[in-house]
Amino acid sequence: MKAKKSLKGWETKWGLFFIAPWIVGFLLFSVAPMVASMGFTFLHLDLANPDQQKFVGLDNWTRALTTDPQIYAGIGRTLLFTLVTLPIGFSFALVMALLLNSRHLLGTKWFRTLFYLPTMVPLAAGVLIWTGILNEQTGWIDQIIQATTGIKAAGPDGLRWLASPSLIYFSYTLIGLWGVGNTMLIMMAGLQGIPTELFEAAEVDGATWSTRMFRITLPMITPVIFYNLVIGLIGLMQYFLVPYILTGGSGFPDGWTNFIMIYFYQQSFAYNNMGYGSVIAWIIFFIGLLFTVLLFGTSNRWVYYAGEKE
Repeated sequence: MKAKKSLKGWETKWGLFFIAPWIVGFLLFSVAPMVASMGFTFLHLDLANPDQQKFVGLDNWTRALTTDPQIYAGIGRTLLFTLVTLPIGFSFALVMALLLNSRHLLGTKWFRTLFYLPTMVPLAAGVLIWTGILNEQTGWIDQIIQATTGIKAAGPDGLRWLASPSLIYFSYTLIGLWGVGNTMLIMMAGLQGIPTELFEAAEVDGATWSTRMFRITLPMITPVIFYNLVIGLIGLMQYFLVPYILTGGSGFPDGWTNFIMIYFYQQSFAYNNMGYGSVIAWIIFFIGLLFTVLLFGTSNRWVYYAGEKE
């Protein structure tokens, strides 16, 4: 008995030893900055003059929650963009995963590699590529639309993908589809984890493709959908790089791309108001946390885990 306890103690010590670098890194580079940023919310902290910091109590929080309309406008734009891009991105990733997981597709490995490759391209380079593709004068998409439909899509009076308020969110969604490879890959992993016996039994019973899709495939990959949904929502609350590269944080066109992360960047680094920027960062954190809690709270109603007891 003593030998077993001694062995368990050694295993615990070695386990702690091996995870110690991660724990130290987590405390230093995640917990400590979060604690510091919470402290900054109670200060007037100018990065250009850090020696002139001043304690302001809850003034920054009061301004953000009651007197600054840009906070709510930025959150609203971010949520609106999320409602546009998340369903499209998820549907596209699922369709691609289904196609690439099909046993009727030849050269599956090559197609999987090709569709995943864009995720290896740096996002900044990818955005610049899409700037050319969506150009209203010479862009491929406008040229293809004009050639196939006869609609005057190219030229000065063409479709202004990156300058029209009615098209800008769809343009950003197209750019986002460029990097859908990670989501597609996770979806494929979920599809390949479904027992083939379920499909064979359904075929014997005469189930149609749509029945197999909605009664077997989708329910069995709900854990994967749930994971991607949480990651996607958190990522979109931090949506920054694409609009910043394309507009420099100006909000063009007509402020439609002035998302909450853009406003956070402006306050923290353009205006050097780190105290107020920290408040915005915590607001973003709390919104992401709220969505995560809501998803976890409702997951038992629609997420199915194999082997789970009722």
